[in-house]
Amino acid sequence: MGNRLSRIYTRTGDDGSTGLGDGSRVPKDSPRVEAYGTVDEANSSIGLLLAAPVPDDVRELLTTIQHQLFDLGGELCIPGHAAIQDADVDRLEARLDHYNASLPPLKDFILPAGGEAAARCHVARTVVRRAERATVALSRLEPVRPQAIRYLNRLSDLLFVLARVLARHDGHGEVLWQHQRR
Repeated sequence: MGNRLSRIYTRTGDDGSTGLGDGSRVPKDSPRVEAYGTVDEANSSIGLLLAAPVPDDVRELLTTIQHQLFDLGGELCIPGHAAIQDADVDRLEARLDHYNASLPPLKDFILPAGGEAAARCHVARTVVRRAERATVALSRLEPVRPQAIRYLNRLSDLLFVLARVLARHDGHGEVLWQHQRR
């Protein structure tokens, strides 16, 4: 295990810089910090989702994903580090296919609603999409492994499907967008 923090504040960031995992220092608003910071925010939003009642299989899956997002944050914090593998993306795709198989095909857009757990899942989905955009932006400036971007892309898709599953599980159902309401 790495260094343990005995003090939370170090004052080294008071100048607007932060340390990366390789020991280098960058501005706190650098694209790399934005990318791994938004991955951290996505992880926190999944934690908020897990504070709501969800089925045990979904809870287990989301907890695994939280660990993987922590790994992904480390990958983005340490230039050149590899933590997310093709197999991680493949596992997301398998779970996506599993949960999507029981859902009816979508004929309309749905609103981010459907009960507390579903709504929290939609929030997590949108934060993961933002993390994906930040990681793509970073990749235009510095090397980023394609697995990181693919993982975030599949995760947002999985969270969309899980939001649909949770809306049905809670008995609220999906709220369809009424595009002809005017």
